[in-house]
This record gives sequence, C-alpha cells and structure tokens, in this order.
Amino acid sequence: MKLALIGTGKIIEDALFAMEPVETIERTAIFARPHSRDKAEKFAKQYAIKEVYTDYEELLEKTEADTVYIGLINSAHYPYAKQALLAGKNVILEKPFTGFYEETKDLEKIANDKKLFIFEAITVLHNEVFYEMKKNLNKLGNIRMALCNYSQYSSRYDAYLEGDITHSFDPAYYGGSLYDINVYNIHYCVGLFGEPKDATYYPNIGPNGIDTSGTLVMQYDGFSAVCTGSKDSDSPGYVCVQGEKGFMKVDSKPNIASELKTVYADENIKEKVKDAAGAMVRATITEDYKAPEHHHRMTQEFTDFARVIDEKDYETAKEFLDETVAVVKVLETARKKAGIEFYTY
Repeated sequence: MKLALIGTGKIIEDALFAMEPVETIERTAIFARPHSRDKAEKFAKQYAIKEVYTDYEELLEKTEADTVYIGLINSAHYPYAKQALLAGKNVILEKPFTGFYEETKDLEKIANDKKLFIFEAITVLHNEVFYEMKKNLNKLGNIRMALCNYSQYSSRYDAYLEGDITHSFDPAYYGGSLYDINVYNIHYCVGLFGEPKDATYYPNIGPNGIDTSGTLVMQYDGFSAVCTGSKDSDSPGYVCVQGEKGFMKVDSKPNIASELKTVYADENIKEKVKDAAGAMVRATITEDYKAPEHHHRMTQEFTDFARVIDEKDYETAKEFLDETVAVVKVLETARKKAGIEFYTY
C-alpha cells in the first residue's frame, strides 16, 4: 500500500510513528495547508516521505499513492474522503467517520461503485481483546447488561470554559463527547451485539450547545447497553458485559484495551460452592487474556488496512464498513433526539 497522509496534527504524528514497523506500507506523500508546510516538511524528512503537497487536488492528481489517510478535523472528513474516492483513491478516514448518516451512505456507495476501499480508523475493530470478547460472548448465556465508560478530562476543556472554543468543542466542526470519545464504546456494543433497536442520549450540554459529556442508552432485545463518555471529567475506563452465566470486563480506557477477564459458570459442577464471604454461589471458571504488545495502539489497524487493500479482501472490508455505517446511524439518532445540532458557518 502506497499511502498519502492528509494533515499534520497530533493524530498524523501518532499514525506516522504507529506504522513505522509495518513493512507493507510505503509512506509516499503528505499534505498540509500552506501555513503548516514547515511541519509537513519536518515529517517528510523524519519519515523519508518523498512528496509534500499544499494543494489537495494536485496531490490526488499527481501522487503515486493509491490510498489516503485523512486525519483532519471531523467536519472535513466527508468532503476530503469523497474527493479522494472520486479521484480513484482508497480512503482511511479517522473516527468519527462522518458527521451525518447520509454522508456515510454516500461514501459507501461511491466506494462500492468504483471498487475502492474505505475504512474508519477506529482501534476497537483491530484489537485482539475485542476479538477475544467476540469469541467469549456465548459463554455468558443470555446477555442482560453492557456497561461502558470512556471518560477523560480534555486538555482543552479549561479553555472552553473561558470561551476559547476549539474544534473538539465546536458543533460547527462536529465536536463533542458523543462523537469524539463515546464512539469507542458504541463500536464495542455494535460490534458485539449488532445494531440496536433504538438509542437515546442524555448529554450534559455546554454553553454553545455541544455535549461535554453524556450517557447513551442503546436498546436490544432483553437488555440495554449503557455507554458513558466524558470530556469534562475523568474516571477509570472499562467495558463490561454481563450475562446470566457470567461476565467479561476490560479494565482500561476502551481505545487501548490490552487485557480481558472472563468469568462464567462451570457447567460441569452443578453443586454450589462457598465464596470468600461464605455465601453459596455457582462454581465458575476464570479466564484472563492479555493481548500481545504492539509498537503503538494504532499499529494493528494500519497492518490490517494494508493487508486488506493489497489482497483485495473486499469481504473483510465490507464487515468493517458495515459496522461503521451502523455506528454512524446510532450517533446521528442519539444526537438528533438529544437536540444537538451540527452546523456550518
């Protein structure tokens, strides 16, 4: 895969470092707005990137790259991705995929029509812990509850309170806690349980109408999934799935899950046993899983993207995109019901 990187922000810096050990990726080009050209030149020198552009149309026309990775502000995702697809390039699009469901469906159609690949860069879908959760789900019996929390006090929140509104807290740029941070929790739930029957969001709204934190409730047959995301407060993160026969839990922020504990009833022992407090409980089996260490939390997703593109694995690409489409639908349903309006100036 020959890759052009679009942007020069922190996520691009992380991505460049993450893909260093991925031998199947050739970093071919980088795009920056004119005022950020110096930063692009610095990245180009550091990572041996041959082409530097400040004109996006020129990059799409002249670059050797077959794929673009778009790490721009949320509101730029759709127009930049559409332009790349129409120019015949595969697209890796940072989360959240788009601000609107209609935009996501449009990108899906263009990619399908042109036999191109388009992916959402979301670490959940490329994490061994998530794969292990899928394998262990049936051990829990009938699912009764899913609880997720990704809360992280934003480095930009203090400035926001003083009226200095950055993109991550601006509805004009599709910011807010639901799209920026709770999206990880939603991916776990949609990936494990499928698209919910309904979704309702209970946000804490800041002075400019954006959600600084909130709790999303997704309804499934027989249970609810409760997802909390916060940029205005902090707490330990977790993902916990509870069933009639056991539970499994990730005790870390959902974007960097590295370990999983699964506890479920031992069907070979029918008699109850005493727990540490002397109460009679079911005999259980405990399984602890630790994922292999990676160079960076984003390394595996870039490895996967390169493999899928190089091998033309349309089936896997469709699985990834189907989940993304479902997640964007949840995001938009929840946002609209909560009265959060995205707009452009």
